[in-house]
Order: sequence, then structure tokens, then C-alpha cells
Amino acid sequence: MYLAYDFPLLSVFWSMLWLFLWILWFVLLFRIITDIFRDHDMNGWAKAGWLAFVVLLPFLGILVYVIARSKDMGRREIAQARAQQQEFDSYIRKTASGSARSSSVDELARLSELRSKGDVTDEEFRRAKALILADGPPAAAPQPSRPTADR
Repeated sequence: MYLAYDFPLLSVFWSMLWLFLWILWFVLLFRIITDIFRDHDMNGWAKAGWLAFVVLLPFLGILVYVIARSKDMGRREIAQARAQQQEFDSYIRKTASGSARSSSVDELARLSELRSKGDVTDEEFRRAKALILADGPPAAAPQPSRPTADR
């Protein structure tokens, strides 16, 4: 009635080992097929030959491929991982720098608002506006001028 009664303990372990090896073989097969297409040094006929060898004689083909090309297979895997990491890093840098800097229009509007409130003088406004329009470093908010005694 129960499955455990149908198989002795050693048979269960043996079946699990074969299942593990079968899954491992499929993973290796797909990694080798991916590596065949990833290799830019091989021409089309060589790729077709290796692919036919791996598909038509799978156990022998995988064994020969791993023996003959495993070192280059590892190098291509590392190169692809480094390229992906560099693309990810550049994307992060581009995204982070794009949101940190406000646009010139926003800075001019903020500067104009400070001028209309009287927080900056006309000279400070002109200098800050020239920096923004010259696409220089982002203009920090000018310090408000010191209040005079008659204010």
C-alpha cells in the first residue's frame, strides 16, 4: 500500500542517485549547447558538427566536448559574467547620476523664485544664471544676502 514498503531503502537511494545523475546530465547538455552557440571563435560548420555530435551521440558527444573544450568553456562563462556585471554597473551609474542632477529649467525656475522673494541680489542672479546656462556645475542655491539694518 505504501511506497516505502515496495522499495527497500537501498533501492530508494539508488533511484535517487540515478534521478540526480539524469538531471545533472540534462543541465550539462543545455550548458554545452549554449556554449557551442556562444563561442565566436568557431565557424558555422564547426558549431553544426559539435551540435550534431552532442545531439546524435549524447553521452559520447558530451564526454568528448567536456574533455576537448572545457577550459575555453570556463573562460567564455567568466567573460560573459564580467560583461553582464559591467553592463549592470554602467546602468546603475547612469540611472543614479540622471536622477541626482536637476535640469537647467528647474534650476532657473528656483533661482527666479529666490530673486522674486528678494533672497538674492541681481548680481548673484546673473552669475548663477550664467553658470546654469553655460552648463557648468549645478548651481547651489545662492546664500540669501544679509539683512540690512532698515529691514
